[in-house]
Amino acid sequence: MTPALVGVAVLLAFAAAWQFLAERSEATVTVARRLVARFGSRRIQALAEGAMGLGLAARLDRAGMTGRLGPGAILGSKVLGCVVGAGCAVIAVPALPGRLGLVAAPLMAVAGFLAPDALLERAARLRRARIVAALPDAVDILAVGAAAGRAPAAVVRDLAGRGGGPLAGELAAAVADLDCGTGQRAALEALCQRVGGSEFAALAAALERSRRYGSPLAAQLQAQASALRADARRRTEEAASRAAPKIQLVVALVLVPSVLLMILAAIVAHADALLGGL
Repeated sequence: MTPALVGVAVLLAFAAAWQFLAERSEATVTVARRLVARFGSRRIQALAEGAMGLGLAARLDRAGMTGRLGPGAILGSKVLGCVVGAGCAVIAVPALPGRLGLVAAPLMAVAGFLAPDALLERAARLRRARIVAALPDAVDILAVGAAAGRAPAAVVRDLAGRGGGPLAGELAAAVADLDCGTGQRAALEALCQRVGGSEFAALAAALERSRRYGSPLAAQLQAQASALRADARRRTEEAASRAAPKIQLVVALVLVPSVLLMILAAIVAHADALLGGL
């Protein structure tokens, strides 16, 4: 029973560390930069150049960390995670039964090595969710601007300069491409590649049709904004439907046993009085 408890404790510790690092990404970036600057940044940078072909730069771009975190820092954090995983394995393996430790030790080291990748993908998913959540309002503003006779590029420029948020950052990157002489189609394709998904693809197609054929843009954008809000509502309903079984599982595995234990403790505490009444 003790080895099983140790294994559960190690898994919970990894989960807690994962959540802690995900919620404090800014602090993680700062620590990673200091570690890279201290421990051989030139070698790590050379390895990072070789890792560019593995899509590491694209993942950093999707996570919105291109200007704050480099491939060298990611590789340094992967090495550090591998060392931490190996250290946890040294602590946990002696308590595991039989040959299970021989399997758990390399798995913990591999888990520490892959943890930065998992954190990057999680940050990319959260960032894309924020972009998609803010997109319907931006499309509505584009529709209003198109109905007023303004050029879509001018409206996009206004949206990019309104403040923070990942959507404003992506629109600012698209505006920078336009200012550098890139065509509207190429700038929109680059935006779709950075964000991914079908939401921006439909928006880019509507803008391109309006530019090439002169089709009315305001009605198309209003329809897209309504469709985006309907999709967001559907996702919320699906998330709510998935939450109900999780709540029932917590009630069945945690709350009910705890209530039964309280009742049992009360019976045991008053056992003398109950047996004496008999």
